[in-house]
Amino acid sequence: MIVSKTIQSSIAVLAAVASLGIAAAQAHGSAFADKAGYLIDGRGNVVKNDYGQCWRTGYWTPAMAIAECDPDLVPKAPSPVPVVEGPEKPAFPKVTLQAETLFAFDKAVLRSQGKNTLDDFVAKMKAHPNVKLLLVTGYADRIGAASYNLKLSQRRAAAVKGYLVNQGVAADRIQTTGMGEASPVVACKGVRGKNLVQCLQPNRRVVVEIKMQRPTSY
Repeated sequence: MIVSKTIQSSIAVLAAVASLGIAAAQAHGSAFADKAGYLIDGRGNVVKNDYGQCWRTGYWTPAMAIAECDPDLVPKAPSPVPVVEGPEKPAFPKVTLQAETLFAFDKAVLRSQGKNTLDDFVAKMKAHPNVKLLLVTGYADRIGAASYNLKLSQRRAAAVKGYLVNQGVAADRIQTTGMGEASPVVACKGVRGKNLVQCLQPNRRVVVEIKMQRPTSY
């Protein structure tokens, strides 16, 4: 029984050694296969001359080139495709507010309803510190003198800015402009009286838009 156990142990040891030998041979063979176009020494290293140049075999071809010996012949990995970023999207789009929503007719004092509408811009400006400048442009209709309408549009734009500043938006982030009767949305030709006032309503407006915004850092 003791002899039998000794024999079994010996067999197990020999099997383990054989397995290690096979694994080493496979690894060695793999190293040789990768360098098949070059002379290899017993340790699997490429044989080189005194100048550090690799010795090629008689059947060497450029397809057998390895980086260690012929780096210029080894196919280069493709360069990563650069990611092209599109233009930065604005923090929020341009919005046109009807003057009647913000002010009473022919007035430049903000209504309560108008303040509630502007509170949305206050929240957006605070949420987007990258927005450097908000442009507020006032427009008027053609009823009355052009000079009066120009000043009215300027006062309305200034009133919008004043409210935004009072709500915490920095004054240097807001620019106002009054355009008077310029750039009408509707013409209402041939319309008169109260119908004309109603028809020209789209021209009485305040436009709020981002003029420029700071690049967002990542």
